[in-house]
Amino acid sequence: MKNSILRFPLAEVVLPFLVAAAMLTLSACNTSASSNPEQTVAYTDDYQHTVQVPVNPTRIVSTSPAVTEIIYALKAENLLIGRTDYCIYPPEAQSVPSIGGISNLNVEKIVSLNPDLVISGSMIPQKSSLQLEQMGVPIVCVIEKHRFDGLYENISKIGQLVGRTHEADSLVGLMKSQLQSLTQQLADSDTCRPSVYYVVGFGPSGNFTAGGNSFINDLINMAGGRNIAADITGWSYSLEALMQANPDYIIIRREDSAAFCRTNPYNRLDAVKQGRVIGLESGTIDLQVPRNLQAIRLLSQRLKPTPHQDR
Repeated sequence: MKNSILRFPLAEVVLPFLVAAAMLTLSACNTSASSNPEQTVAYTDDYQHTVQVPVNPTRIVSTSPAVTEIIYALKAENLLIGRTDYCIYPPEAQSVPSIGGISNLNVEKIVSLNPDLVISGSMIPQKSSLQLEQMGVPIVCVIEKHRFDGLYENISKIGQLVGRTHEADSLVGLMKSQLQSLTQQLADSDTCRPSVYYVVGFGPSGNFTAGGNSFINDLINMAGGRNIAADITGWSYSLEALMQANPDYIIIRREDSAAFCRTNPYNRLDAVKQGRVIGLESGTIDLQVPRNLQAIRLLSQRLKPTPHQDR
């Protein structure tokens, strides 16, 4: 989708998740209960909705690209029986039957797959969620968080839901270790942060970026950049502010890069004229997923001080 807001879910304002309570509830199940796939336990999701979920689900439908990617990262893909048209990473996920889009879920298709658990994201219409509940399908929501650390939280939550708590703990530990090593190298070498603008959407429909209350802002900071939109909340950004800031670097989804660079007035930005537009693989920065580390690593290699940063 060109020149429009992200087609993937982004961070939204949510109520706190009761992690400790959920973990305590899950750990209270005895061995005999865990061996019974029909045994359920009360689980409170990110919208404070308490659902009876199976202790050991065997048939899972994901309605979120981020959830799907994390399920694969936890080596639980054998449990996945359905995903959306937008769940395309890793590539092998595309062999899983699709249940349609995100905002227009095919509820009948989901029910026909006979899932024992649906894990959704923030873009699922309430109507679809209620329909699934009325049909006896348990659905829980794990949404993207404002801060980068929320990724660790989501990995742990999904690990609990799919019965991969050990794998989730290992993945979180590995990511924290890799990130610490990377950010330490930046702290030792970086003395001046180049200004950065991240393109969420552009063109006649408006200009959209990631404000300071987003995990994307955290990614830019950790990579050694300075987000020119750090002082805003939400996603809307004025064209005048962008042109006046004239950032050192532009970050954009790879498939949108060429159109952005040839479109007036963006083609007058120094970053465009001097080849400092960084096209990233879709999903590496616009989704809150383990691949965020790849984005941080790549950006840290590309974001370098420029001669005119004092403007």
